[in-house]
Amino acid sequence: MSMSPTVIILACLGFFLDQSVWAHVGGQDKPFCSAWPSAVVPQGGHVTLRCHYRRGFNIFTLYKKDGVPVPELYNRIFWNSFLISPVTPAHAGTYRCRGFHPHSPTEWSAPSNPLVIMVTGLYEKPSLTARPGPTVRAGENVTLSCSSQSSFDIYHLSREGEAHELRLPAVPSINGTFQADFPLGPATHGETYRCFGSFHGSPYEWSDPSDPLPVSVTGNPSSSWPSPTEPSFKTGL
Repeated sequence: MSMSPTVIILACLGFFLDQSVWAHVGGQDKPFCSAWPSAVVPQGGHVTLRCHYRRGFNIFTLYKKDGVPVPELYNRIFWNSFLISPVTPAHAGTYRCRGFHPHSPTEWSAPSNPLVIMVTGLYEKPSLTARPGPTVRAGENVTLSCSSQSSFDIYHLSREGEAHELRLPAVPSINGTFQADFPLGPATHGETYRCFGSFHGSPYEWSDPSDPLPVSVTGNPSSSWPSPTEPSFKTGL
């Protein structure tokens, strides 16, 4: 009985993975790795890792660059996506994927972009406040302060509906808390924010989120917020 093309491809893929054959084929020939619904995941939740390659041809391998190894990734081939559920602190870290070249089972793409998965809910939530207050006039400068009694090393500020975040080192304050002040520049429209705390030794493991802080703006905005002279929200460590 003859084997189907799919069975032959999978047999070849399994053999070459066992032999650790990872051919780098072209520096620009790389897939895109993404997380759904978000790369910031609560402990006990779920996240789907996806590898987009060669116009939808989605046979890929996935590996973790740092942090605790994830055994379920070892010598595995995935189709379209990989679901992590439930998420634990061990899943926090940086991932990359490689896409399979359909014309040859011995060839894999270059590594994808790094995808950082942050796991939240490991520590008690910090508090988030606004200066001069949660309601400001259009054009008025706003600073958000994230603080906690816990000796966090880093605070992360996220804006509702966006995957990016700002981060600043925490510094001791006169009232015994550890705090970071995020200057957002002149206000133009309302947004909702949260902040998280983390430690240098486990940078991908974050606290529970602060309570949401809606910032309201009165008056007529004239430009986007933050302004072009202010730092943009960023990802990565």
